Amino acid sequence: MPRISAATNAAQRADTQRRILTAFGELLFSHGLPGLTMTDVARHAGVGRTAVYNYYADIEELLISYALEETEKFLTELRDALSRLDNPVERLALYVRAQVEDLTRRHLPPGPAMGAVLSPSSFAKLADHVGELSVLLQGILLDGMDQGYLPAADVGQQSQLILGTLSSSAARGSDEPSELEARVARTVRFIQLGAGARFDDDGRPVRLAPLRAVAG
Repeated sequence: MPRISAATNAAQRADTQRRILTAFGELLFSHGLPGLTMTDVARHAGVGRTAVYNYYADIEELLISYALEETEKFLTELRDALSRLDNPVERLALYVRAQVEDLTRRHLPPGPAMGAVLSPSSFAKLADHVGELSVLLQGILLDGMDQGYLPAADVGQQSQLILGTLSSSAARGSDEPSELEARVARTVRFIQLGAGARFDDDGRPVRLAPLRAVAG
C-alpha cells in the first residue's frame, strides 16, 4: 500500500477546511446565521460532523474564521482597485459600491453588528480588520478634503455615518441584479453628496474651490 505523504495530508486537510468554509458561506447566504448549526455545515460540505469539529470548536469560531478570511480577501482586492483611481470622489464611489455588494453577497452581520452575535473575545479578533476598512475610508475622505473635492469635516464621525448607511443599504431590498444595481447607484450618490461632493453637468466631480498655490 502506498504511503500518504505529509504534503498529501496537508493538502487534504486544506481542501476539507476550504469545503467547510465554502459551505458555511453558502448557508449564510441562503439561510442566514440564526439557527445555523455545525451539522448543517457538515451536511452541506459533504463531510462528517466530527470533521467540522476537528477544525472549529463551535459555530462562533467558524463564523470568525470565515469573517477574517473574507475580510482579508476583500481588503486586498479593494486596495488594488482603489490604487487605479486618482480622484477621491471616484474612489469613494468605488469603496461604497464594493462594500454594499460585498455585504449583500456575504450576508455577514456588518461592522459593529457583529458584536451582537459574537463574544467580546471573538469580536476583538475582528477589530483590526474592521478597523482597516474604517481607516481606508477615512483616508479617502481626507484625500478629498485635501484636494478640495470635499468640505472639511470630522472624518471619524463621517466615516461612522457612512459605514452605518452601507450596512443599512446592504440589508434592504432585493438581490436581483437590476434592483441591486439601482440600490447601489442610489447609495453611492447619496453618500457622495452627503460627504459634500459636487458634480458638473456631465456628472464629473468638481473642486469646491481652486487649490491655493503653495508658496516657495
